[in-house]
Amino acid sequence: MTSPFDHEALWTKAKLFLNRAMDDDSRSFDEQALWAALALELLAKAALARVSPLLIAEPNEEGTNLLIATGLVKGDARFTSVRAKTLMARCHKAFKPFDQSKAMKIIDGRNEYLHSSGAGFMAIPPQAWWPQYWAQAAILVTALDRDLDELVGSDREPVVIEHLEQNAKNIEQRTEALLERAKQRRRQWIDGSLPAKVAAEWKAGQYLSANMAHGTAANCPACESTGLLEGDEVVNEDIHYPSALSLTDEEPERDYWGDGSVTLTIEAAHFSCPGCQLVLNSYELLKQVELNIDFDVQGDIDQYIGQEPEYGND
Repeated sequence: MTSPFDHEALWTKAKLFLNRAMDDDSRSFDEQALWAALALELLAKAALARVSPLLIAEPNEEGTNLLIATGLVKGDARFTSVRAKTLMARCHKAFKPFDQSKAMKIIDGRNEYLHSSGAGFMAIPPQAWWPQYWAQAAILVTALDRDLDELVGSDREPVVIEHLEQNAKNIEQRTEALLERAKQRRRQWIDGSLPAKVAAEWKAGQYLSANMAHGTAANCPACESTGLLEGDEVVNEDIHYPSALSLTDEEPERDYWGDGSVTLTIEAAHFSCPGCQLVLNSYELLKQVELNIDFDVQGDIDQYIGQEPEYGND
């Protein structure tokens, strides 16, 4: 039997509810929003329970819920979680820049839809409601050290990205969420307070790398450890030719080129840090944290042997 406070089970249930919420061919907007709001509460529970199940357990006089959360009590005892308002308040404090007031508007809309004669979700048009929803849900996904495609699937991820891009502060909020989570994770790792399940997921640098064609060392914007900046696209080639005076009739062309070199300028596209597990996987995120958006590496001069220098005599 799955534990009622298990963060993986809560995550899986949130995925199920969001699958129903995004099934726009057969559901009206109010029904979609209802499933999405339920999923938001589950994501909040999952993010907190991943740190400690005690963060979502509702205390009672006998302390049964807390005992269940710690694993000291097994069996069929009923587990009750804290109210949504408490969940959102705790997420607001723990997972910046999660916004309690904006999240509670979604929860209040759900309550009004279910328990009163009010308009509930219908007070805000869908094209405005979804960007507000995903702005908060995406932060909780980051707090869980997950990606959006893991939540909604790669086929539906572009829909979510489109909603997020309607928020002018999307990149800023996304970057802040990633940096704050990395700092928090680093602090817990050093203090030895990182939950065992999370610690088991800690990856070495080679597993965080995107395995792109070129890379260089760079300081991490979250913890100042040495991370890896990577890219594939060559945006400039600077070929350094040897002095023509050093070339004689007796010297083969190979010797001439052997004294040359080429510097490649690479457009940065990915950064990873083994010290705090921070991953920034887009040009926009790198630019937001003011990491170098390009970097130089030495290329293979052998690839340029036989190419005529351009003297600009056209």
